Amino acid sequence: ASARPIEQCQSIIAKLAVIWVGSMTLSVPEILLWQLAQDTSPVSGVVTEYCNMKPSSNLPESVYSLVLTYQNARMWWYFGCYFCLPILFTVSCQLVTRRISGTEKKTECRGTKHSQCERHLNCTIIGLTVIYGLCTTPENVCNIVVAYMSPDMSKQTLDLLNLINQFFLFFKCSVTPVLLLCLCRPLGQAFMDCCCCCCEGCSPDTASSEGSADSKLKTEMSSSIFFDKPRESPPPLLALGTPC
Repeated sequence: ASARPIEQCQSIIAKLAVIWVGSMTLSVPEILLWQLAQDTSPVSGVVTEYCNMKPSSNLPESVYSLVLTYQNARMWWYFGCYFCLPILFTVSCQLVTRRISGTEKKTECRGTKHSQCERHLNCTIIGLTVIYGLCTTPENVCNIVVAYMSPDMSKQTLDLLNLINQFFLFFKCSVTPVLLLCLCRPLGQAFMDCCCCCCEGCSPDTASSEGSADSKLKTEMSSSIFFDKPRESPPPLLALGTPC
C-alpha cells in the first residue's frame, strides 16, 4: 500500500542491453572457433558431418591469431565468463536485494502477500542458479582435464566426456522451464490454464472464464514485484435510465 519508487523504462532497457550485448560479445569467439567438418564413420563407412574445434583458415590473419590464442586459453575463458561471472553476478544481486529489503522492512510495514511473492521470486532465482552451477561444473572440469591430459587420453574417453557434457546441457535446458513452472505459481497456473484450454478445444465455459480471471488477477498481483505502478482510479459508471 505504501508508495515505492518506480524505475524508469530507459534504466530497465539499459540494464537488459548491457546483459544481452555483453553475453553475445563474450560468445563471439566460440562462433569463430567451431567449424563443420566431414569424416568417414569407422563403423558404417558413411561420410558424416561433425563440429570440430579448429578455426577456419579463411579468417583474416589478425582474427586467426586471436582465435588461436583463445583456443589455447579457452578452458579458463569458459570457466571465468560462463561459470564464475553469472554465479557471482546472481549472488551479488541477491545480496543487494536482501539488504534493500531488510532496510525497507525496518522503515515500513509491508504486506504479507508482497513478502510472500518476493520469497517465491528469490527461491526461483536461487533454484535456477543452483541448477546452472550443478550442470556446468562437469563441463568445466572436463574442459580443464582435456586441456592438460588430452595427449594421454584415448578418443573413446574424449567422446565419452563430450557425451556427458551434452547430457548435462540437455538436462539443464529441460529442467529450467519445469523449475520455473513449479516455483512461479502464477506462471504455472497460466500454463495449466492454457493446456486445459487446448485440451478442451477452447470451448467457452463459465468456470474456465472465472478461473482465467482469477489467474489473471494473481498474475497482475505478482507482476507488482517487478513494476510497481500507481493504479489509476476506474472511470465512474454511467447512469443507465429505463423507460419505466
